[in-house]
Amino acid sequence: MDATNHQVRLAARPTGEPAPSDWAFTEEPVPTAADGQLLVRITHLSLDPAMRAWLDDRPSYIPPVGLNEVMRALGAGEVVESKHPSFAAGDHVTGVFGVQEYAISDGRGVQIVDPSAVPVTTYLSALGMTGMTAYFGLFDVGALKEGETVLVSGAAGAVGSMVGQLAKIKGCTVIGIAGGPEKCATLTEELGFDAAVDYRAGSLSRALREKAPDGVDVFFDNVGGEVLDAGLGRLTRGARVVICGAISQYNSGQAAGPKNYLSLLVNRARMEGFVVFDYASRYAQAGAEIAGWLRAGQLRSKEHVVTGSVADFPATLLKLFHGENLGKLVLQIA
Repeated sequence: MDATNHQVRLAARPTGEPAPSDWAFTEEPVPTAADGQLLVRITHLSLDPAMRAWLDDRPSYIPPVGLNEVMRALGAGEVVESKHPSFAAGDHVTGVFGVQEYAISDGRGVQIVDPSAVPVTTYLSALGMTGMTAYFGLFDVGALKEGETVLVSGAAGAVGSMVGQLAKIKGCTVIGIAGGPEKCATLTEELGFDAAVDYRAGSLSRALREKAPDGVDVFFDNVGGEVLDAGLGRLTRGARVVICGAISQYNSGQAAGPKNYLSLLVNRARMEGFVVFDYASRYAQAGAEIAGWLRAGQLRSKEHVVTGSVADFPATLLKLFHGENLGKLVLQIA
């Protein structure tokens, strides 16, 4: 075993988009598992828009990453040493391991996974937090009914691409908002969306009127800002707006609220935010259902895998904010 554990730590709180100087690259000896612990060699790291929010020192649903702490991240890896009764060396696992090559864990929140069933990356996407977010956001918060019209922003991203497919499984008409013709073509040609709108190609409000002339019943928003306002303009009576994220706002320092919110009043609609951790007691149920759809070929786990080292984390994270990822962004540790 390499005796060195390379890590990425938060050196300074970013102003706007994270800069190289906001990160510190450290190394220390690989730790040894004590009683009740396991040592994991990390092979894959999940990169998520929420990571940007974790860097700000402000009240949120989870404490911010502390200065000089290893950057928080979900990951997958292999147990190389275990003194924990529930894990053995050779087990493949997922958990919050941080941006480093090796992690010590007491087993809390760690799941054993089977890479012979599906690729490891799928446990970070469709069968991980991404899939849980799409499932509970659409079905519980969005209260989806069969045959409704669903609008998804950030539709070519990790969660958005799942939401659209889940809505199609339930017999809905699905319209996705994405950036650029390649992403829009992926939505309609690969993932089964009924229509896709390129938000960079002119008036988004006009395009949505054309694609959803009768309005939308569920608007699943991952973007915020002007995209949220455009979607609010297409609500049907009793529509549900699901606030999952606001990737257009995370680097702004101060998120802009919706200007078009009176549409909620006129249409007797509701807008609700959610955090997927609140549904933890039902993850197994959702995972079983998602796994069934994957096996049946009704659902595709779209993953964008970048191969590199932990030192490539800062640059790879920026792909999320530059719209460079198609599906779930994962850094595979070479």
